[in-house]
Amino acid sequence: MEFPLPLVKARLVRRYKRFLADAVLAEGPRAGEEITAHCANPGAMTGLAEPGTEMRLAPVADPARKLRWSWKLAALPGGGWATVDTSLANKVAGEALRAGLVPAFAGFDEVRAEARYGERSRIDFLLSARDRPDCYVEVKSVTLRREGRLAEFPDAKTARGARHLEELSAMVGQGARAAMLYLVQRTDCDRVGLAADIDPAYAAAFARARAAGVEAFAHACEITPEGIRLGAPLPVIPPA
Repeated sequence: MEFPLPLVKARLVRRYKRFLADAVLAEGPRAGEEITAHCANPGAMTGLAEPGTEMRLAPVADPARKLRWSWKLAALPGGGWATVDTSLANKVAGEALRAGLVPAFAGFDEVRAEARYGERSRIDFLLSARDRPDCYVEVKSVTLRREGRLAEFPDAKTARGARHLEELSAMVGQGARAAMLYLVQRTDCDRVGLAADIDPAYAAAFARARAAGVEAFAHACEITPEGIRLGAPLPVIPPA
């Protein structure tokens, strides 16, 4: 996935109301100007939203959008990048699945995004092929790191995430295949675990889903100001 327009360097002033961030542009003809950017991330963004953090913003071309900037990347203290916009994980996953670049899901002919299933739900990706059961894939963007090189999910309580696990378990019960795909949206981690202390309910739902046959996979991502691409598979702890 490549960014359609060059990202612009900025410095964070503050993030507030979850979806807003004030920043000072650091390059271009408007350098030094303070602006407000959309922050497409409902999570806690622990360690990524400290005042002074180096950012990369995307200019918004849509005249219907009130905010003219969108926060895409945050620089990590030790070097490298983290993805702020959680919607980008699905774009990266979609490109990789359609190109056959995710070994865990090799052999599927059709990849459908936002397919309806269950009573009132949509799955991130529904994979189909003639010679095998359908596979329901839910993608999660992982940005929390608290210790060493361990990425953790979630960074805030997510009743919606627990519901997704229950819905995937139901699909396994109907004879389909179902899986979680955790995309680590930062470049300083090499494995994925559950932040059970942050959301015990999600950790319990994960354990129930695994026992029901829901699979779990994780991948690193290669993140630069030019774009984001799927990286190597990573271990999931508890083991997937």
